Amino acid sequence: MPPIVTLKAPDACQYDVVALGEVMLRLDPREHRIRTTRSFDVWDSGAEYNVARALRTTFGLRGALVSAFADNEVGRLVENIIAASQLDLSFVHWVPYDGIGANVRNGLNFSERGFGVRGALGCVDRANTAISHLRPEDVDREELFVRRGTRWFHTGGIMAGLSDQAAETTAAFMTAAKASGAVVSYDLNYRPSLWKARGGLARCQEVNRRLVGLADVVFGNEEDYSVCLGYDVAGTDEAYDHLDPAAYEAMIDLVIRDFPGLAVVAVSLSQVITATRKGWGGLAWCARDGFLHATWRDDVEVFDRLGGGDSFASGVIYGLMVHDDLALGLEYGAANGAWAMTTPGDTTTATLAELRALIAGGSARVKR
Repeated sequence: MPPIVTLKAPDACQYDVVALGEVMLRLDPREHRIRTTRSFDVWDSGAEYNVARALRTTFGLRGALVSAFADNEVGRLVENIIAASQLDLSFVHWVPYDGIGANVRNGLNFSERGFGVRGALGCVDRANTAISHLRPEDVDREELFVRRGTRWFHTGGIMAGLSDQAAETTAAFMTAAKASGAVVSYDLNYRPSLWKARGGLARCQEVNRRLVGLADVVFGNEEDYSVCLGYDVAGTDEAYDHLDPAAYEAMIDLVIRDFPGLAVVAVSLSQVITATRKGWGGLAWCARDGFLHATWRDDVEVFDRLGGGDSFASGVIYGLMVHDDLALGLEYGAANGAWAMTTPGDTTTATLAELRALIAGGSARVKR
């Protein structure tokens, strides 16, 4: 039976996974509002980075980050925080700081967790960031993909949405990764704030459709596929447990039709009950196994919703890379996403053993 995706041998590569994306400083007011707080917790925040970080810290794979920062105290603070990820940061591009951020700066993400009827709220300050100016030649792609070797490359629509230059850089890295034999994944990750001043929905779809055409594996939630790729499938915005899953499968059929080079299409599914409760699951398709569904959890309690989709993607990638098993990857992804939402910050804190126990039906009883 052929593998779902064809990977280079582990001993032929230094890195199992490399991610390209922006890492912002997240300022979290905890239980307060942004407008009323007087202090913040500080976290690392970046969708593409979150995936690579989880693959390193939870799943034990070798990884590296491609990003860029303005070389000032905030940039060095982010560097110190993300050093805990154990990702290789030698491909981070440092840009001289101009003193006031007129030409280059580091991104800030003010983000409320929400509670009950009060939904989560984000306020980003990320225009003109160092990575929005990153050019392909700023990073030695030959060193990254060929001489050191990379098995899986991950990026997404947030990176591509930062600027026109960022979209071109994303395309260049995806092309170089694929040419080297790496599997390429792309997470749509629609953010209205990124496209509002850059051509809106039409430009968003133009860029994302181009980049999905360069990918082997694509991720997203229900909204991502309909907004970023322009599919209007009746019923896909309804609560998942009140919907025939065939509606989602019909949407994936359109993706497969338009992007025949895709090996895997995965969708994370979220039914919002309140800001602190949601239904959670996922489904995916691959040519070998057809449509597969993760265990649906009716009522996941949410401490901090950010990062659930990234953790889902990391579990799917792990299942494909290590086990050649999309069904198992979906279970890891759904479990890791649920776990990530139980702690503050964007990144999962789960161990592989904890995820295995959760998948097997383990309870939340105290462990002493």
